[in-house]
Amino acid sequence: MTFKRPEGEKGSPTTPVTIVMEDPRSLTGNDQREVTLKGGTGMSLLELALDHGINIEHACGGVCACSTCHVYIERGMDQVTEATEAEEDRVEEAPGLQRNSRLSCQCVITGRGPIVVRVPAWNRNAVKEEAH
Repeated sequence: MTFKRPEGEKGSPTTPVTIVMEDPRSLTGNDQREVTLKGGTGMSLLELALDHGINIEHACGGVCACSTCHVYIERGMDQVTEATEAEEDRVEEAPGLQRNSRLSCQCVITGRGPIVVRVPAWNRNAVKEEAH
């Protein structure tokens, strides 16, 4: 699966982002439930996770055309970009919708943190396309 990275300059990786995984084995292959990473301004939360081996589902490639990268922002909502109307329309399709629901491909780091993100266990794409 290809991934479209957010455009623009990226800042130094200084923002602490904690990713809490309800099903870490399916995302990373190990049992570590929580990891704290350093992200830079201009990076999406999906980009940060993928760069560190946390395979958050992203069926559309990170272009806000699906809701498979749905996460919960537990802390630091003011440290990422605000949701656009397009994101709000997509995230409404995600199961388990909450007030703090966001698409990780659309959450771009803007502040110094800290940010805490929870990846729900059920958020896995049941259909995977294989390379032909």
